Amino acid sequence: MSTFKALSLAMILSAAGAVALADDMNGLGNRPNLGQKITESDIKAWDITILPDGTNLPPGSGTAAAGAKVIAEKCTICHGEGAKGGKNAALITDAPLPPGQIEANKTIKNFWANATTLYDYVRRAMPWNAPRTLTDQEVWDVVAYILAGNKIIDEKAVMDAKTLPQVKMPNRDNFIIRFPDRI
Repeated sequence: MSTFKALSLAMILSAAGAVALADDMNGLGNRPNLGQKITESDIKAWDITILPDGTNLPPGSGTAAAGAKVIAEKCTICHGEGAKGGKNAALITDAPLPPGQIEANKTIKNFWANATTLYDYVRRAMPWNAPRTLTDQEVWDVVAYILAGNKIIDEKAVMDAKTLPQVKMPNRDNFIIRFPDRI
């Protein structure tokens, strides 16, 4: 078979396959029976965004003392002893964010605008090798530990859905909210 004939045949088969796939996607032909329809509970499991006002924070509360135990057990391998730096970034640091130096090392203390973002991020992304495996209780404790370690809250403070949105982050006034009416 010549190269031209082989190429022509491949194009015809590809086009036929594309038409069949389009028909399947439009419900006109046999479906390949791959996957399954997504359910409301599937969506709810991933609809976990925490807003600055605390909307969607789960029930529970946490303390820095309990957070120290979680950090030691689950976070030290990446963030170092006491979360002060290891293979990955320090979670507790006094590093300033010099004015006008956008390239400076940004930390939870010197850059983040909302404490609720910390809960959202830890719950969604940590530990990095097994995201979303921390319980809500562990996340509450880790958040309290990090905020207390950065001297943003008192070490005896209890963080919960009422107190966390009230935490005033040091860099909160240096953010411009694009759509304030949506908050």
